[in-house]
Amino acid sequence: MKKELPRQVILFIYAAMIIVPFSLVFFTTFKTTPELYSDPLGLPETWSLMNYKDLFLKESMMQYFMNSVIVTLVSVVCILFFASMIAYAIIRMPGKVGFVVFAFFVVGMMVPTQVNMIPIYLLVNKLGLLDTLQGVILVSIGFLIPIAVFILTGFMKTLPNGLIEAAKIDGANEWQTYSKIVMPLSLPSVATVTIFAFVIVWNDLLYPLLLLKSSDVKTLPIALLDFQGQYLTNYPMIFAGVIVASIPMIAAYVFLQRYFIAGMTAGSVKG
Repeated sequence: MKKELPRQVILFIYAAMIIVPFSLVFFTTFKTTPELYSDPLGLPETWSLMNYKDLFLKESMMQYFMNSVIVTLVSVVCILFFASMIAYAIIRMPGKVGFVVFAFFVVGMMVPTQVNMIPIYLLVNKLGLLDTLQGVILVSIGFLIPIAVFILTGFMKTLPNGLIEAAKIDGANEWQTYSKIVMPLSLPSVATVTIFAFVIVWNDLLYPLLLLKSSDVKTLPIALLDFQGQYLTNYPMIFAGVIVASIPMIAAYVFLQRYFIAGMTAGSVKG
C-alpha cells in the first residue's frame, strides 16, 4: 500500500497538469476578449457559442479543416502503405543487404528538419507544386517514412519466421504473405505509426507555412495564426480553434489506443 501511494500521487499530479490547462482553454472559448482580460481564470459570465460560430461562419474554418483532413489522411495512408512494404522487404532481404537498407532510413531520421527547408522549397517549386496541398503531402510523406520504417521493421523482425516460410510452402507469393500474414500480425505497430504520423502531420506548421500562400489551401495551424493581430490577439477564438483541431487527434487515439499501447512495447522483447 505504501508503494502504491506515491505512484497514485504522481499520477494525480500528472493528470492535474493536463486537466487544469485544458479546462482553462475550454472555458475560455465561451468568453469574449474583454471578459478574458478582466477575469482570465474565472468562469464565463454568460456562456456563449459565438466563438465557435464565428470560426465556421466568418473565418472559413470548415475549408481549413477539410484541407488539414485531406493532407493528413492522404499522407498517413501513403506513409503506412510504402513504409510497411519497405519494412517487409528489409526483413526478407538476405545477409547484410537488409541491414544496409535499414541503416539508410535510420540516417534519414538524423537529418534536422530545418536543414532541409531551402532544398525542399526549391524542389517543390521546381516540380510546380508550390502553394498546393499535393506539395505538402509529398513533403510530409518523405519526412515521416524513415521513422515509420524504423518502427515497422523493429516489429516485423519479432514475427516468427516460420509463419512466412509456411506461407511460402502453401504457395503464397510475396504480396500474399505481406498482405495476409505480416500486415494483420503487425496491427499494433501500424496503429503506433498511424497515431504518430497523424499527430505530426495534423499539427505541422513548418512545411505548410513554408509551402502554402493562398488562403484557400491553408491548413488549421496556419489559420490559427491569423487570429493574432499586431495590437490585439483574439485568444478566445484561438482557443476555440485549438479545441476544434484537437477533436480528430483525441478520436484517433481513443479508437486506436488498444493497438497503440501494445505497439509501444511490441519490439522491446524478441519473440
